[in-house]
Amino acid sequence: MEKATGQTKDGLSFGPFNLVPSERLLTKGGVPIQLGTRALDILIVLISTPNEVVSKKDLISRVWPDVIVEEGSLRFHMTSLRKALGDGKDGARYITTLPGRGYCFVAPVSWASRPRDDAPAAAANFPHANLPNRLSRMVGRDDDVLKLSAQLAASRFVTVVGAGGVGKTTVAVAVAHHLVEAFAGSVLFVDLGMLSDPNLAATAVASMLGVSVQSDHATTGLIAFLKNKRILLILDTCEHLVEAVAALAASIMEAAPQVHILATSREALRIEGEHVYRLDALACPPDAPGLTAEAVAQFPATQLFVERALASGARLDISDAEAPIVANICRKLDGVALAIELAARRVESYGLQQTAALLDQRLTLLWLGSRTAPPRQKTLQATLDWSYELLSELERVVLRRLAVFVGHFTLDAALEVLASPPLDQSTVFAAIDSLVARSMLATRPIGAMMRYRLLDTTRAYALDISVDDAEAADLAARHATYYRRWLEQTEADWPTLPTGTERAPYFAGLNNVRAALEWCFGHNGSAKIAVELAAAAAPVFLAMSLLPECHRWSERALLALDDGSRGGREEMQLQASLGLSLMFTRGHDDRARAALSRSLAIAEARGDLFNEVRLQGPLHMYHLRSGDFRMALQYAKRSSEIANKLGDVGTTAMAHALMGISLHVMGDLSGARRELEAALEPGRGSPTNRTIYFGFDHDSWAGIALTTTLWLQGYPAQALVRCRQAIEDAERMHHPVSLAIVLNAIFVMLWIGDFDTVEQHLEWFISRAVSQSFGPYLDVGHAVRGELAIRRGDATAGVEKLRDCLEKLHAARYERFTTRAHIVVAHGLAESGRFAEGLTLVDETVRLVEEKGDATYLPELLRLKGRILLAMPKSGIEDAEMYFMQSLELSRAHGSRAWELRTATDLAALWAEQGRRKDARALLLPVFEQFTEGSDTVDLNAAQRLLTTLRLT
Repeated sequence: MEKATGQTKDGLSFGPFNLVPSERLLTKGGVPIQLGTRALDILIVLISTPNEVVSKKDLISRVWPDVIVEEGSLRFHMTSLRKALGDGKDGARYITTLPGRGYCFVAPVSWASRPRDDAPAAAANFPHANLPNRLSRMVGRDDDVLKLSAQLAASRFVTVVGAGGVGKTTVAVAVAHHLVEAFAGSVLFVDLGMLSDPNLAATAVASMLGVSVQSDHATTGLIAFLKNKRILLILDTCEHLVEAVAALAASIMEAAPQVHILATSREALRIEGEHVYRLDALACPPDAPGLTAEAVAQFPATQLFVERALASGARLDISDAEAPIVANICRKLDGVALAIELAARRVESYGLQQTAALLDQRLTLLWLGSRTAPPRQKTLQATLDWSYELLSELERVVLRRLAVFVGHFTLDAALEVLASPPLDQSTVFAAIDSLVARSMLATRPIGAMMRYRLLDTTRAYALDISVDDAEAADLAARHATYYRRWLEQTEADWPTLPTGTERAPYFAGLNNVRAALEWCFGHNGSAKIAVELAAAAAPVFLAMSLLPECHRWSERALLALDDGSRGGREEMQLQASLGLSLMFTRGHDDRARAALSRSLAIAEARGDLFNEVRLQGPLHMYHLRSGDFRMALQYAKRSSEIANKLGDVGTTAMAHALMGISLHVMGDLSGARRELEAALEPGRGSPTNRTIYFGFDHDSWAGIALTTTLWLQGYPAQALVRCRQAIEDAERMHHPVSLAIVLNAIFVMLWIGDFDTVEQHLEWFISRAVSQSFGPYLDVGHAVRGELAIRRGDATAGVEKLRDCLEKLHAARYERFTTRAHIVVAHGLAESGRFAEGLTLVDETVRLVEEKGDATYLPELLRLKGRILLAMPKSGIEDAEMYFMQSLELSRAHGSRAWELRTATDLAALWAEQGRRKDARALLLPVFEQFTEGSDTVDLNAAQRLLTTLRLT
């Protein structure tokens, strides 16, 4: 808050009340409020952390630190406090009770002010005042200053704990300035960083106070001086003298009841009465796409970076294009204020882009800071050297070994990876505990488990410390082996990962997997571990749509196979993963087919029926997408044969899915629906039975096929409900099937005629295809844009776009939607008057359907041929009528009411023009009446309009 000239912050204001903790005074409108001691203590504790829940246990321990009381006492004094505040009356709300959790102060809190007329006199009464100047602007720490000031007033002794360079001294100085009036100017700042002898700690404080004492009795003389004084004592940089400072602080706290102590340290002093305030790094923007300059400017870390860069002479005007670079710099530096300031100083010399690039080269450790900074803070190297020197030799060994982890890791991982003779797990545990206490190791609870992490600057420092090559290789091997087992244990979780923070542990583990793979395939790596780790990682990369990584590591691992490991389980997994990643990213070339076929051959040779049946899914998908529908049917049949032998619920569901998909494509809609509903039968698709085998999610694929089947059978409303639900599910997924789900939904919505919704979801589809490197899907997305253009009247542009996309899809051998695309192109050609070209394309497509077996679209092809013949200058009415009749016959044979309705509408319109209105109505009405839902679809509306005309005439 801004402070008016001649005013100073003094106490806390909320509603009509003003609280001055240092004077234990609560007023309302300037009139003191009579409040019991314990009730006032409760208020001070709660208001020191506004909008944060304070548990009953914590509140009791702080208000009654030396006695044991029941909750009833707390409730009694809480009632008195609420009554004094008028809490709950006339809409006033100050303290909220959260059942089972505690209490929370919820009213807005601000600083009250009073004239500073007495400030010079107050300061003059304390001739030893030596408080450093406060920064003209401190970024992102206002809340910390507020909370620390209130906490210090309430508890007398607070230690600000945090990593080196995070800003502890800066905040402590700001708090001291904030409270200087409350202590009538009696504030002493003691920089203990200048001392190296712990025996001189008390002497240093005493000498700054002007107390003449003998060094052997410094503490006694200092205590005698402070006993009746009201002073705020700032003990800065205590970590290297922690034992001596702890003893000194404990003595002062016990003997001098009016002295308040604010200490800064990289570890807590751990004495009675100490309250630890952990100072976190500055908040950074998230690693998310689409960050704008306006969004980035809201975060303290980026604010500090920009301010310091400008102050150093850089010309910096952050645009939306540069905003992600600034955000990335601040994240790499973990929001550590010193690191950000040092990096910002480089922008004037190197520019923003080059400064970001230099961060990856670990040069930041030697970048110089302010000339006036203490020696330990002139560079990051000096700051880290200072911390490293305070560690025991054992702690240094553990710190060096922890650098093998990338990002967050669990305690179990650290104990297993780091421990090796003579360093047992109990020793590692103790060292980790100490490193956390010394702020060298960051902690963060994720879910029910605590996670640990070296800040990137600390990790870079640790990696620069030379270690024995054999020790480093042994450590890396244990790290890789641990994460291989972790992948095997979590493989089933990845396809259905929850959203939000619950994903974080998985992605932290995946970062370590990547680091382990880099080591495995490096010059000192292990080929055996490399193959095992890549085989375990490949299905996870597939599940998360990290297809370029899946391709890269599967291919490298296959090249690393020796004679002893060929034909084994690892090669089977790697070949399947390579084939699938190639299929999704590059199309259906011979390499993808060869890899998938080799994987199946290994399963057959090993007599591994479980994996043999599971591999039918990817191979069925390959042939389906490449347009060989009859071959896909053979894999579906083989899948059913093996599943019947095994009697396994999951493989049986997959076999039903494959068969249903094939029958759908072949035009047997009734058979397809039976198989698909059997695949989705409750229990078979439950999370416990839903397993993605080699990248094939049979449950999702069955749902996709059933949605289209329902539309074709004449249930558009049910199909639309499934579409909308499928899109919602897909937006939460990061698996390749999510794109197929949205694509299928888009096709159904196109048939229904909801073009605006199609366009909305099409943008999502294309952006996801780009971000996940799905080449064929990207071309399909652009093809749908062409179809939209045709349906909206721009036939020429739409046809050209579709043909261009079809050419790319043919090159990638992606033929799954060729028939459908040809129908749309032929329709566009006819709309633009190019009837002969349209007719030729229809005939060519009919030939392909008869050759490949995707008969589902054949009724629509025959209908379209009839429409083109009718539209040609020399109208072939008899031929057109013949093709309409063939379309009707085939639609009924397939059970495809959707195609039957379209054809019946066209034929009825033709007969009406010929004067056969009674025949037209007799043809169309029974078909129309079969539909019990979806009255607002394009096709049903067209039929309804025609029937209305026929009734009127």
